[in-house]
Amino acid sequence: MRTSTNPLTTVRNLGILAHVDAGKTTVTERILYTTGTTYKRGEVHDGTTVTDFDPQERDRGITIFAAAVSCSWDGHRINLIDTPGHVDFADEVERSLRVLDGAVAVFDAVAGVEPQSESVWRQADRHGVPRIAFVNKMDRAGADLDTAVASIRERLHPVPLVTQLPIGTEDGFTGVVDLLRMRALVWADGADTPEEGPVPDALSEEAARRRRLLEEAVAERHPAALEEFCDRETLTAATLAAALRDLTRTGDGVVVLCGSAYRNRGVEPLLDAVVAYLPSPLDVPPVRGTHDGADEERPADPAAPMAALAFKVNATPTGRLTYLRVYSGTIEKGDTVRDAGTGRTERVGRLLRVRADRHDPLERAVAGDIVAVIGLKGTRAGSTLCAPDAPLVLEPPGVAEPVVHVAVEARRATDTDRLASALARLTEEDPSLAVRTDPETGQTVLSGMGELHLEVAVERVRREHGLEVTVGRPGVAYRETIGAGVTGFVHRHVKQDGGAGQFAHVVLDVEPREEGGFEFRSTVVGGRVPQEFVRAVEAGCRDALAEGPLGGHPVTGLRVTLTDGQTHVKDSSDTAFRTAGRFGLRDALRASRMVLLEPVVEVTVTVPEDAVGGVLGDLAARRGRVTGSETRGGAAVVTATVPLAELFGYATRLRSRTQGRGTFTARPTGYAPAPAEAPAR
Repeated sequence: MRTSTNPLTTVRNLGILAHVDAGKTTVTERILYTTGTTYKRGEVHDGTTVTDFDPQERDRGITIFAAAVSCSWDGHRINLIDTPGHVDFADEVERSLRVLDGAVAVFDAVAGVEPQSESVWRQADRHGVPRIAFVNKMDRAGADLDTAVASIRERLHPVPLVTQLPIGTEDGFTGVVDLLRMRALVWADGADTPEEGPVPDALSEEAARRRRLLEEAVAERHPAALEEFCDRETLTAATLAAALRDLTRTGDGVVVLCGSAYRNRGVEPLLDAVVAYLPSPLDVPPVRGTHDGADEERPADPAAPMAALAFKVNATPTGRLTYLRVYSGTIEKGDTVRDAGTGRTERVGRLLRVRADRHDPLERAVAGDIVAVIGLKGTRAGSTLCAPDAPLVLEPPGVAEPVVHVAVEARRATDTDRLASALARLTEEDPSLAVRTDPETGQTVLSGMGELHLEVAVERVRREHGLEVTVGRPGVAYRETIGAGVTGFVHRHVKQDGGAGQFAHVVLDVEPREEGGFEFRSTVVGGRVPQEFVRAVEAGCRDALAEGPLGGHPVTGLRVTLTDGQTHVKDSSDTAFRTAGRFGLRDALRASRMVLLEPVVEVTVTVPEDAVGGVLGDLAARRGRVTGSETRGGAAVVTATVPLAELFGYATRLRSRTQGRGTFTARPTGYAPAPAEAPAR
């Protein structure tokens, strides 16, 4: 039974989400400083931040790896994850969102919603994670809260509930008016805490108008608030706060705050909003999993059977560090836990409260905690850990398919085994990386989510393992699909080599599937192919999708229908029908008209207005299709859809065309037909 004394009510598990360079890491640093977790302000440009502790993060000035930290505010414990903003590391965001109860979405007050802001917002939508919005960099030239809020409304489609009014503009930004309590919070130069006072006379009329708009927006969407609003024609601060909490947790509204993290202005109200509006582990539905094919729920109760999800693994030279979200039960140092996916048992060596690359020892962790564990040898990201006598499998985070690959070789033949070991450790930490051996060339191929993703991975091999490696030119992951299929395709599998033989006869229809993916169905009647053999045919067809006829690329976007077949009383078996399905579909694809697909991305290029002509010409030369152009903050913003293969080296080209003033971001949008001259392999 939930009570106010339950310690889980004072826990907040949240992530910081945003586009690259919107100020996520600086917000995190100021939260740590304001809560007393650190005693010095870390700066991204100085390489002194707590969460960007990896050498590459400090060299590049961006977040690459999701970092967990814990701090306290107003009697609440906040477990916070600073996530990457670059699209190449979206898989890190996905794994983090899977275990979080809430999030703070950070937006640039000048740029508003940027491409990756949109992507991470959609990821949070898929996971049903409640959010509050923080419009950062209010001290920048061109900063405008209303414009940023308009872009949130237009591009992300939530209902923004603005609870603050900025005091001062651009470099004169000094504080905010709290529209709930109608008070002013002003940060003097160099001050770490705000001075509270009455609303300035010059802003009193505007503050009253915005308070009224906030009340109306809340009353329109919250029944209890509407009732009070109709009775009194206004809302008390307590009613407004309670309604904002409910609307945030249901996703019917998004509270919007503003500030300047770099100048340490607006962080205390942000922390107050995290505590007031974002959910505790008790406020989210019980976690759902499966056991023996049946759905099962586990409450956020320390006394319930233990269930936890591993969402991140760090394979350090001194041992493996596994990050867990404990959903139910209690886990203690020395406990034996079960990996529900593999059935193996593991022993918990040590439990740690995490602060980026520093850790404090714990004796136990309970439902709602995010902690790190030392001693788990085989647990991977996405594994469920549970009590040995109460098995449960939780849904793992989704893993995106790699779209870019490079060939990687050790310069010295004697280092080949060490390279294989180093790459294996990388893929253990990052499931969005994949390693394979090309069957034709014998080369080791590393695949990932983008150029930067692979560049970072290779640099880690060099730095952490001391290996000299050579890297080939990047390539993209092509796919194959059906342009026009075949009907009534007959395949007969007969094998007789002494003893029991193999016999399977199948008739297949193959057609395009507009939604992508693969669909299998059977219209066989009269028991001509028993149901267990139908399942074997489907498994064989899935086997055939691994390599298409154009160049050995995976096949997608097709529907296969088993329309007829024959069996033999003695020689038919699962194996025979699976083989018939595999070779039957392979031959049917060869008889179909196949189309080669290439990955495409949406590119947003921001350049000075005098450089737009050259940028448009360059995009056209790269087979780009311009989809939009606007002027924002004195710069031109061009949006285009471009094949990923054409973007290799684009950053250097753009800098040279714009004298270093142009920037671009890209996010995957799927696959499109490749031109006839595209390489088949």
